[in-house]
Amino acid sequence: MNDLQFPIKLVFNISSFHNDFSACDANGRTVAYVKQKLFKLKEDISVFTDESQATLNYRIKADRWIDFSAAYSITNQEGAELGKVARKGWRSIWKAEYFLIDQNERPQYKIQEENGWIKVLDGLLSEIPILGLLTGYFFNPSYIVTNNDLQPVARLKKEASFWGRKFEITKLAETVHEDDERMLLGLMMMVLLERRRG
Repeated sequence: MNDLQFPIKLVFNISSFHNDFSACDANGRTVAYVKQKLFKLKEDISVFTDESQATLNYRIKADRWIDFSAAYSITNQEGAELGKVARKGWRSIWKAEYFLIDQNERPQYKIQEENGWIKVLDGLLSEIPILGLLTGYFFNPSYIVTNNDLQPVARLKKEASFWGRKFEITKLAETVHEDDERMLLGLMMMVLLERRRG
């Protein structure tokens, strides 16, 4: 993922049997195609160059079975670890919170849901027949990425859509390319987890 041009759009494919999506930059160029292996006890995500799946660029794997405190290791095509994204345990049940850790095991960024009530309302109303089909248009959570100085550097926001399949990542501050790559991969993993939660 070179020369990333933000905002990055994530669009889930609703016509496949996999949990997969494409990531496109501001110029409409596909920068990644993300595919999650289903029916795995541990999360296993493949990140390809594009929809052809000809070139595998990254893997994201959980360090344990599905768990609230799992960490997800990000590796490149050579198998070198680029960092991890880790969920903040039980605290994330109410308001999603993750940490992005660099390749030297140092916490680098925090990803936090901006308003926990949106998820609660979405969960309640989605159980009501007919009305539940429309919640994707009205309840769209957003997640803020902050650095160790608590300065916002990026935001991921769910966009209004019928199946809740569109997300957008915008940059709020300048970061180096290596950080952009790690941040984008961490947000990709997080959106897979959070979309499944509702």
